[in-house]
Amino acid sequence: MARSDAIRWDSRYQEAATCAMSEPRSLLLEVADWLPQGGLALDLAMGLGQNAAFLLEKGLKVIGVDISLIALKQAKCRFPQIMAVCADLEFFSLPANTFDLIINFYFLQRSIWDLVRKWLKPNGLLIVETMTIEMKAMKPEIDERYLLQPGELKKSFTDFEILLYREGWRDPNGNHPRAVASMVARKPGASS
Repeated sequence: MARSDAIRWDSRYQEAATCAMSEPRSLLLEVADWLPQGGLALDLAMGLGQNAAFLLEKGLKVIGVDISLIALKQAKCRFPQIMAVCADLEFFSLPANTFDLIINFYFLQRSIWDLVRKWLKPNGLLIVETMTIEMKAMKPEIDERYLLQPGELKKSFTDFEILLYREGWRDPNGNHPRAVASMVARKPGASS
C-alpha cells in the first residue's frame, strides 16, 4: 500500500498546478500568535513545505514528513532549512515528548493519533484541519476512510485542551470549496 501511495503522490506533485501552491494554510495564519516562539515542529504529510516554511519564519526548527520524494525534493529545494523525511507515517517512529508543535493539514490517518499524542511535549500545540464526510456531496468518489465524521476530531482529542474547533465549509464560493474540521488543541502539562 505504501508504495502505491508514494507513486500516486509523486505523480500528483509532478503536475505543474500543484507546484504553484506557495501560501501557508489560512488556519495556520489565523492562529500564528498561538505558535511557540521557538522549539521543534513536526509537519505531517508536509507536501511542498509552504506550512513548514511559515513555521521556520516564526523561529521554529521543522521536521517535515511525507511519503512523496518528489514533494520533499521540491520543498527542500525551496526551503533548505527544513529537515525533510520520506516515510510512511504508519511505520514511522519518533521519541516521546519531542515536539512543541505538530501540524497536520488535509491528511487523515487515525492510526497515528496515539503517536501524535506521544510525540507532542506536555503543553505542546496540535493543529489539524482535514476534510469531513460532507465532501461526499461534492466529490462522491472520495474514499470515506479519509473523511472525518461529524464531531470525530474533537471527540478523538478530549484529553487535550481545545482552543479552537469548528466544522463547515471553507471557501464555499471559491475555486476549492472544502468541508473541513479544524482544531487547535494543547496537550495537557506534565503531572506533578
